Amino acid sequence: MKKTILLLPLAAMLACGQVPKDSSAPLSSGNPIAEGWYADPEVAILNNQYWIFPTYSAKYEEQVFLDAFSSDDLVNWTKHEHVIDTGIVSWVHKAMWAPSIIEKDNKYYLFFAGNDIQNESGPLYDAKLGDKNKQGGIGVCVADKPEGPYSDLLGKPLIQEFYNGAQPIDQFVFKALDGKYYLVYGGWGHCNIAQVSDDFTQLIPFENGEMVREITPEGYVEGPTFFIRNGQYYFMWSEGGWGNSTYKVAYAIAESPFGPFKRMATVLEQDPDIATGAGHHSVLNIPGTDDWYIIYHRRPIPNQDRDHRVICIDRMYFNEDGTIQPVKMTFEGVRQRTLPSS
Repeated sequence: MKKTILLLPLAAMLACGQVPKDSSAPLSSGNPIAEGWYADPEVAILNNQYWIFPTYSAKYEEQVFLDAFSSDDLVNWTKHEHVIDTGIVSWVHKAMWAPSIIEKDNKYYLFFAGNDIQNESGPLYDAKLGDKNKQGGIGVCVADKPEGPYSDLLGKPLIQEFYNGAQPIDQFVFKALDGKYYLVYGGWGHCNIAQVSDDFTQLIPFENGEMVREITPEGYVEGPTFFIRNGQYYFMWSEGGWGNSTYKVAYAIAESPFGPFKRMATVLEQDPDIATGAGHHSVLNIPGTDDWYIIYHRRPIPNQDRDHRVICIDRMYFNEDGTIQPVKMTFEGVRQRTLPSS
């Protein structure tokens, strides 16, 4: 099921912390870009359209599906409801989080985390639950179209072990300059990288036999994402607490996807005049240009609910030396932008 979102009602815009757009100004997306509480947005260009796959922001027991949004111009967004849910992924019963999508050979692979699994060192471990604490992890679905229908590729998690103390959540999948596919992931202050097979069904061990390699930079908490610019790997992540105003985004740059990554600066953080808790983002580059956007979630002001998060988009700029300028959050969002013809 899908619904085209052309303009948010005034009451909804005010409730989500959005200022109505000036009708005389150039057409812009506004922030947030859509109604509803969403977080952890993953952006991608698929079938010559913009797509955003977010987490449905609610209590863990209500996070049993993923919606998606598509657009031709960054302004008008179509909502695709329940592209995957627990009816498709039977091993997930709550906390379906942080989607990441990649296209290969005309197939679309949608990665996600499920069940908020715990181990003995985890903050929510319940000894009475025993092995149920560890039922879940990172899964992957596959479809012929970005909006689905999807099927569970493995029927079980791709990763459910706690390698290097990293909770198996918040995965991001990308193709590196060496032509290989890598998955970076991790919560609880640890980030791992793993090589994944070309069919995305298994991890490929490194030369020393390890399944994953830790690449955690200083300050890392969760929400990793990568992009490549001018032959360099930009590693970005979220710091602070996801449930409060300390949430923010930092980054590092290296010549290899394995680093070493040294924290360089904060890129995105709260602005008391606009919103708090800005983080868990992804990055968009317009093909053939050096124009970049950051898609992220933030908490409208005032906000008394942990799960009241909204999806926003703003421009991201670089300095001449390749460092990233601090992002200025806006209510206006970004101007209308169509993609080059493919």
